Amino acid sequence: MAIAQPEPPLPPPFTVQGVARALELMPIPAAHVIREGNGFQFVAVNRAYRTAGLGIVAERSPLLASIASRIETFLGSDDLHMAFDWTIGSAVDCRYFRVTLARSDARLRGRCTITLIDQTSQTHTERSLRREMTTDSLTGLPNREGFADLIEAAESDRGHRAVMVIDVARFGRVNACLGSLSGDELLITVARRVKGALRARDTLARIGGDEFGVLMTIDERHDEAHELANRIRGALATPFRLTDFEISVDCSIGVAYGSEPGSIDDLVRHAQFATKRAKTTGRVETYQTQAFTIAREQFGMETALRRAIEQRRLRLTYQPICDLATGDTIAFEALARWREGAEELAPADFIPVAEESGLIVPLGRWAIDEAARTLASWDGAMGGHCGVRLAVNLSAIQLQRDAIAPVVRRALDRTGLSGDRFTLELTESAIVTDPDRIAGTMHALKALGTTLAMDDFGTGYSNLAYLQKLPIDILKIDRSFVTGMLADRDKIAIVRAILSLAQALGMKTTAEGIETGELAQTLAALGCTYGQGYHYARPLEAHVALAMLMERPRGRVL
Repeated sequence: MAIAQPEPPLPPPFTVQGVARALELMPIPAAHVIREGNGFQFVAVNRAYRTAGLGIVAERSPLLASIASRIETFLGSDDLHMAFDWTIGSAVDCRYFRVTLARSDARLRGRCTITLIDQTSQTHTERSLRREMTTDSLTGLPNREGFADLIEAAESDRGHRAVMVIDVARFGRVNACLGSLSGDELLITVARRVKGALRARDTLARIGGDEFGVLMTIDERHDEAHELANRIRGALATPFRLTDFEISVDCSIGVAYGSEPGSIDDLVRHAQFATKRAKTTGRVETYQTQAFTIAREQFGMETALRRAIEQRRLRLTYQPICDLATGDTIAFEALARWREGAEELAPADFIPVAEESGLIVPLGRWAIDEAARTLASWDGAMGGHCGVRLAVNLSAIQLQRDAIAPVVRRALDRTGLSGDRFTLELTESAIVTDPDRIAGTMHALKALGTTLAMDDFGTGYSNLAYLQKLPIDILKIDRSFVTGMLADRDKIAIVRAILSLAQALGMKTTAEGIETGELAQTLAALGCTYGQGYHYARPLEAHVALAMLMERPRGRVL
């Protein structure tokens, strides 16, 4: 049976008087305590401890009453030191200390020295700085960082909370037209109105320039968020009075629920993603994992597409355009193709991503350069004019963001081609977005000698005034009118109307989507000039298209 070792006595000079003298040398509050009965008693305290007001009578000391259990734990261990934070006082007048328990020998099981460092001033300073860092200076609301803190604090209720993001429309326009002071006034008023629409348990924050976030505590009903969103919209429906103007402000609202897996940043980002969708739909949108996954895939495609453009890993294929009267191939439409790994991607798969990301500009420039280079190489292989022109599609976004005419001119100069070897195809939507700018671009392209075609005619915003004013040479009849035309009187009537309109305006026509000889003959009989589709050929690789040209009689130039 092991015999317990007796606690070593305090050797000289560590007498009670010696301990007291040692404590007095310390500039911080310090006390030496000893176990007595079921509690602890003070052996000695220094002057700094007495002035700290922490109690020198053990039975009435708030310090001993509060940390007695920690002292017991420390004395029962083999540690020589233990440190922890301790607070005393009310929420209004709270004091903060760093407490250290120490002993010189682990065998001292009944006594220890307590020292305290007053961190009250430091803590107040840190909290004040933190408050400034997490508060929006304009509205006084929590900012994005403060909003994240609030969400984290509510983490224990993860399944019963939601984050709403409110994007204020037209804020940028107000700033630009009325000045930043009016913009600030608008944001302050918006914050006040939105806060008035919230419930007591909801918290509002400003998380971006014109974005507000709401942390909601919800019950089992998910329609609570939509009800709140409708109240917010109602609060913002009344026009805002700014200087001498009354401004109507709308907003887009998205919601993400805390039951979704992910971090705090993910939750806010999910709500922002839903808000972006709301800008398109005009409804309050709830985050859907599938939609977010698709968006992430599109970002992945954007990265891969940017790399493919830089490394010139895209290629053009060429679909024949034929004279319906003679069957001659008189042009090819250049269509971009992209092979990523084992997958072949058509324009419909990646052009929307290119347009949204701005990659349509370098992609469009590459297509024009590559088409010109290919056509020049065909001329060289055939010892002169190969008898066809190339048609290249121009995106509406490309026309808005790039100076197309100089791009075409440089491509012609580099290859020595004349402008009449190119047909440039524009959609109706491109013309409608910015008619004056597009008209200037079209006239500049005509000055280079190019042919201009309106693609997908009849499927967009058909405006007959544009047809009369703009230098359009060819109307392309969309495949939606051509496919199944023989069995649909309405489609035949539409095609007849387009052909009559083109003839009256002195334009030629091209029908897309011709898949049978009977359809080609019918369109020719109706007066359509050209046609393309699988009846003639699918899009061909450049060398296959060249072989076709070499084997067939030369057609006249379109």
